[in-house]
Amino acid sequence: MNRKINSRILLLMSLILTFCTPKVDQRKLGAFEAFAEMVQAGNKPLALSHPMSPEEAERFWPEAEKIAEKYGVQVYREYELMRSGLFDLGGLDGMEVFILYSGQNLDAYLKYKDRMASISPEENPNEFIEISRSFGRLLGYPSWRVNNLLAQNTSFRDLEDFGIQGHELIWFYQDLAAAKVFYQETLGLKLMQEDEESAKFQIAGDSYLHLKDLNSSDYSGDENKSVALALLTDHLEDWYAHVQEKGVEIKYTLKQNPEGAHDGFVAVDPEGYLLEFEMFRDHPENEKLMPRLRYQTPLETSFGGNLNFYSSVSWLYYQDMLPMQNWVEEELGLELIVDQGWAKIYALSDQSYLGLVDGLRGMNEYSDSKLVEFGLILEDPQGWESYLQSKISEDREVMTFQDLGGYLYRF
Repeated sequence: MNRKINSRILLLMSLILTFCTPKVDQRKLGAFEAFAEMVQAGNKPLALSHPMSPEEAERFWPEAEKIAEKYGVQVYREYELMRSGLFDLGGLDGMEVFILYSGQNLDAYLKYKDRMASISPEENPNEFIEISRSFGRLLGYPSWRVNNLLAQNTSFRDLEDFGIQGHELIWFYQDLAAAKVFYQETLGLKLMQEDEESAKFQIAGDSYLHLKDLNSSDYSGDENKSVALALLTDHLEDWYAHVQEKGVEIKYTLKQNPEGAHDGFVAVDPEGYLLEFEMFRDHPENEKLMPRLRYQTPLETSFGGNLNFYSSVSWLYYQDMLPMQNWVEEELGLELIVDQGWAKIYALSDQSYLGLVDGLRGMNEYSDSKLVEFGLILEDPQGWESYLQSKISEDREVMTFQDLGGYLYRF
């Protein structure tokens, strides 16, 4: 009888322990396994678990080791995550994380952690941001994601934080009147505003071409036209027939390849600026671009019918592409949409794109001086000006600046 009572007591105690002992959070465990698979696949050099209390981490550790072994990666128990501009560490006091990694990536993380421990974010803001970016790349984050995190946790801002609402490409003409006639009557673009020294045309949506009088500018006219404007349309054959009928100079004839990423032809305006009539196809190269283009409403020209445009790409030409890519992604916060190798396309606004081109390989070339300016329409231009002013010591105009290739930006 006593044996039966004892066995019942033991069973009851076992059930109590089973139901009362804290269990490992299955959601955190599932996320941890997903990260392990990403590290194994090379999508992330290293990955972080959810933050945990020391007690939860102790329960989690055996499961973490099993998952790491399952996916052939390594796991490291981090008792104090490195400080950076990516996370609000105020909420991580006393918390632990597990780091999944492969190869020597843990060593890289520990070196960044040591560097961060020796600097002050207030006294060394640039170095603090630089190391934070390095940590972000180690986590496999794209630049736009790093920028978003930095904007949440530091004073860093990029153009996205001030609302890019549109883009205008600014070109300069000896004979402004003739240029107006060409864009209004030959191409049928919608004239938005004009005066004696300028004319602004709408290409599509928030994309504009702004013509200015050369004689009223600070340019001599001898500068190189290191620029091309891509006018996006699904009706290349109609446009090709139209510009030929109008007697427009053709630089490159219509090329079409059903298996390629894009088709197009190149025309020349009255003073030598290049106009690329272009259509993008469903193609692996355009995986990020095509979903955006499908929802863009074409803007009819004055000719109606199929003669319309739904977006534009402003192609600028550079001597050294990699620093410019980093500048566009990290300082301006633009997202890379199309990577053509020697040419990159970034989203500016709904119907405007910026294209960077290797000046040694494009249809135009790099030049130190250029007869073009790059305009961005911001929701909060004063906020952007104040932010730029806070980053420089001298009191000077900051609503314009030049990029790494010497192109003048206006806001």
